[in-house]
Amino acid sequence: MLVDSHCHLDFKEFSEDFAEVLENAKLRNVNCLQTICTKISEFAKIRNIIDKYDFIYGSVGNHPCEVEKQILLSPGEIVEYTAHPRIISIGETGLDYYHDISFKDKQITSFINHITAARMTDLPVIIHTREAEDDTLEIIASELKKGKFRALIHCFTASREFADKCLELGLYISVAGIVTFKNAKELQETVKSIPLERLLVETDSPYLAPAPNRGKRNEPSFVADTAKFLADLKEVSFEELAEITTNNFYELFSKAERRL
Repeated sequence: MLVDSHCHLDFKEFSEDFAEVLENAKLRNVNCLQTICTKISEFAKIRNIIDKYDFIYGSVGNHPCEVEKQILLSPGEIVEYTAHPRIISIGETGLDYYHDISFKDKQITSFINHITAARMTDLPVIIHTREAEDDTLEIIASELKKGKFRALIHCFTASREFADKCLELGLYISVAGIVTFKNAKELQETVKSIPLERLLVETDSPYLAPAPNRGKRNEPSFVADTAKFLADLKEVSFEELAEITTNNFYELFSKAERRL
């Protein structure tokens, strides 16, 4: 059994074959999915999906690249969305300085508001970070001084030093298909150092399909390919890797009901 802890089922790339995508996931024993909100203006799409399928959960938040064009949500406003029984996390949020830093201050404010909402609800916050390691760590550490919250670095591609510091702060780390790429040797070495009990797997689909499907549209069933690669990398059986990462998912996202 596997969980795809982070996918984007509301994206247009799945509009034509949605049912087939879900069936493909079940055929590979991926029996729990979390579809992630990136724009609060499109939250209704997330809600419609999780209302229809009992094995799919959702999150609420604004992606850092989207905050310039989205309503800047207050912590209280974020909390209101979590009343839905199948919303199990806050985000994705965080910092992304890769594309445009002209609205950096708004990203930071949004990030802190999401963390505050996570603290208020005791739901984990899903963190995206790209070329913003120092600021991300500074904000996480500063916010932890205000009170504990649970968090996950999703689609991890950062440095070994960043991974170590995140682990020291008590965060989980989720790995996507990038780790399977031939040119990802440094990332692979870093992932080797991450304790299994703090590791999750994801697709971030429809993007970043893992080998042997690189270049194709990604989908939740492909999380099995990433899991197989990670099992070899960590020198454990596929079954053990699947069991541990699934347990980690339900430990972190404790609002989700475990599926047998």
